[in-house]
Amino acid sequence: MSQPSLTTITLELEQGIAEIRLDRPDKSNAMNEAMWQEIRQAFDWVDATPEARVAILSGAGRNFCAGIDLAMMASIQQRIAHGDGARSREALRRVILDLQDCLSSLERCRKPVIAAIQGACIGGALDLVTSCDMRYAAADAVFSVREIDLGIVADVGTLQRLPRLVGDGMARELAYTGRNFTADEAERMGLANRIFASPEALTAAVREIAATIAAKSPLATRGLKEVMNFSRDHSVADGLNFVATWNAALLLSGDLSESMLAMREKRAPRFAD
Repeated sequence: MSQPSLTTITLELEQGIAEIRLDRPDKSNAMNEAMWQEIRQAFDWVDATPEARVAILSGAGRNFCAGIDLAMMASIQQRIAHGDGARSREALRRVILDLQDCLSSLERCRKPVIAAIQGACIGGALDLVTSCDMRYAAADAVFSVREIDLGIVADVGTLQRLPRLVGDGMARELAYTGRNFTADEAERMGLANRIFASPEALTAAVREIAATIAAKSPLATRGLKEVMNFSRDHSVADGLNFVATWNAALLLSGDLSESMLAMREKRAPRFAD
């Protein structure tokens, strides 16, 4: 699959690490219509590209992302206008489902996705990072489930994913109040894995974590994501049954043979993409 041509995002691949950067810094990386679609294009490409073993999602400039571009809201209203109210509402539902799918592409991507967050992470940006496997933040990061202040219900993932990360009561507090919360609080509640003193320290640490993941068995890493996502959404018994079936199919692999050989030879393993 050829690398997509993108206008609001930069995409680079080096040593197994795909770096995807939101690139509208003059707009605090607010998500316009092109960016929503390009997020999905970028992560579909990462999923389909064997050389990409892990992805880092970041934002250019001072802020990670200020959420949905408000100009896009007006554009959507114009686009769905119809003489028949029912048809307008059906069209809006399809728009919402498509935006949901743009962010679900991160979860659907078989490769681990790491969010590196600095500055503002507001509204739709929180929907975006809750779709990632892991989230790391600079000390200056500020988060908010901001939709309540627009008089709308968040509808592209936060209300479904955030409670699984921080607990139901805390997720409700954040959604009902729309208040800002800091990187320290995000770490304490479990939204952020770890915080770093500066954006530069964050970038260096996240790249080190990504390099560690990229050096592991790609087949096993993809299996981990599949099994952990399935287990999150099902009972323990269902999860155990699923992983038994998964490993019955994929446990006996070339990666397992290479791991055992590398241990015997006291060297780092070398895995095929």
